[in-house]
Amino acid sequence: MPRVKTPKKSCDKYHVRLTTAQRDRLLELTKNGTASAKKILHARIRLLADETHPDGRRPDSYIADVLNIHRRTCVRIRQRFVQQGEEKALTRKTREIPPTPIKLDSVAEAHLVALTCSEPPTGHARWSLSLLAEELTRLRIVTSICPETVRRALKKMNSNPGKSSVTASRPKTAPGSSPQWKMSSKSTKSRTPTSIR
Repeated sequence: MPRVKTPKKSCDKYHVRLTTAQRDRLLELTKNGTASAKKILHARIRLLADETHPDGRRPDSYIADVLNIHRRTCVRIRQRFVQQGEEKALTRKTREIPPTPIKLDSVAEAHLVALTCSEPPTGHARWSLSLLAEELTRLRIVTSICPETVRRALKKMNSNPGKSSVTASRPKTAPGSSPQWKMSSKSTKSRTPTSIR
């Protein structure tokens, strides 16, 4: 019995056919320089893949070589355009959840603020970032945290560990430290007008 070949799943079913208005918008996008590099790249892919224009009709291998990208990227952009429309193909899909979970939520941040306002441990003049990280872990507010995350959280809250106040304020100028203007006797001498004869 002869073996029946299963047809390969082709990506050629995603045909890019732009209207004149769409093509004009994409050309403008690539020329004005105000859009992000990712948007401009996606616009160029669609312009080169456009089957309704003589400047288009390029295969994915050609587009990948010209734009110095992977061929699969071309396929993905064409697919998104056909399935989701013009705007979705240009913009990147936003993440529903961040790539890494947040270490300090609002409750943990409140504990951090309370710690920075409290007295530092015995033997220490002030709270350091590593001390704060260790204390947050010891109190089981977080399972683990690095000093850099503590620093970013404090910076976000405009805090300075070791100070009496959580909010940062501009240092006050000591009295008498500002420069004062001095009157010079030379500058106050009146000049006698010269008479013209």
